Amino acid sequence: MNVAVIIAGGSGSRMGQDIPKQFINVYDKPVLIYTLEGFQKHPKIDAIEVVCIDGWHDIVWAYAKQFNIDKLKWIVSGGKSGQESIRNGVYNLEDKCSPEDVIIIHDGIRPLVDATVLSDVIIKCEQYGNAVTSLPYNEQIFIVDDEISTVKYIPRETLRRVSTPQAYKFGKLDWAYHEAFEKEIGIYGSSYTNTMMVELGERLYFAAGSDKNIKLTTKDDLEMFKAYLKADKDNWLK
Repeated sequence: MNVAVIIAGGSGSRMGQDIPKQFINVYDKPVLIYTLEGFQKHPKIDAIEVVCIDGWHDIVWAYAKQFNIDKLKWIVSGGKSGQESIRNGVYNLEDKCSPEDVIIIHDGIRPLVDATVLSDVIIKCEQYGNAVTSLPYNEQIFIVDDEISTVKYIPRETLRRVSTPQAYKFGKLDWAYHEAFEKEIGIYGSSYTNTMMVELGERLYFAAGSDKNIKLTTKDDLEMFKAYLKADKDNWLK
């Protein structure tokens, strides 16, 4: 079984809106629904779990019914941080998934997940045990020496940009979250599943990525999302 865990537990304060950014309407459809539709339409996704901010569970169920997201099976409350939210989602699956099931973790505010990217992350996870969406890094990276200057850079050929979707076999993922929260490893600040796994000593495997897979954090990101929808309207709004 392949289960998508969609993380929609944030308040979205940087967007400066009155409601969480995952619920902002774009062309009469909430951002979260665009995200869920990408998983709903994919033939390799068997079930969807949404980790949601408290007070919005019933609204998500209502939207799912309105937009025919019938793969949605569970809604779980988020935590105080991104890692707590993912942990809550993983723990909820403990009596529902087997160790070899593939769990695909994805940000609810990345609504342009490509079907080929999703397919590749699942295939790579089945092959290696995990997979993280990635792209080459095309800018030069310099290391700060004394705040105003530098004498050292990191060759960009050695770097990859990693985002979601990410996929992990459930047995290892469940073990990792119990281990991390028990030992307080990789759970603070901007930590995510991928960085936590590395801190726990796991090797990660790269899958395909897409530049369209933007994260809606600011108003500018929202405008870019609208532009993508307009440019690809025939495909997205069928």
